[in-house]
Amino acid sequence: MKLIYVFDAYCGWSHGFSPTLREVISRHPELAVEVVSGGLFTGSRRVPIRAFGYVRGANATIAELTGVEFGEAYEKLIADGSFVMDSEAAARGLAALRQAAPARVAELAMALQHAFYVDGLSLSDPETYRKLAGQAGLGAEDAAAAFGAPGTRTAAEADFARAAGLGVDGFPTLLAVDGERTFALARGRATADDVERRLAAFSATRPS
Repeated sequence: MKLIYVFDAYCGWSHGFSPTLREVISRHPELAVEVVSGGLFTGSRRVPIRAFGYVRGANATIAELTGVEFGEAYEKLIADGSFVMDSEAAARGLAALRQAAPARVAELAMALQHAFYVDGLSLSDPETYRKLAGQAGLGAEDAAAAFGAPGTRTAAEADFARAAGLGVDGFPTLLAVDGERTFALARGRATADDVERRLAAFSATRPS
């Protein structure tokens, strides 16, 4: 059995799910984790953040319910309103980091969201991946170069197709996969205990 985490780096609720994901992974080190980028802000939705007037109110709700931080640098982006969230660029960035350390992809995905929601860094800037890779003890220059490489663009497109193929249309979504069986452990907000109960129920139905 393994876990599949489908998220979008520019999704506030995915940021809010990070503490839950971190706790689930710590409880179940035996489970491999696949991380798939969704395409929340692509195509016509790649517009200045001011177009999404609900963001500030939604963030306040997320912070209240999950305890995650929205940093001062990020709040300045919201106040300015001109920043464009581009999920395709963020997915390329995750692909670059995942390429460098596949077994640490969940950790790196959470670091990616921290970079945006706390540090206010653009996920369209190769310097962000240079910084994240360096902090993770990975090849900083390699990560920055990989961000712009054709292979990571292909990987981002493959992630979007993978998310759609899994039937995921909302982020975050955490799935358990056991052979041909797939079960949703969380869609949107959930605590680690919520996930634990659902995982136990799914495991109990495993064919003998």
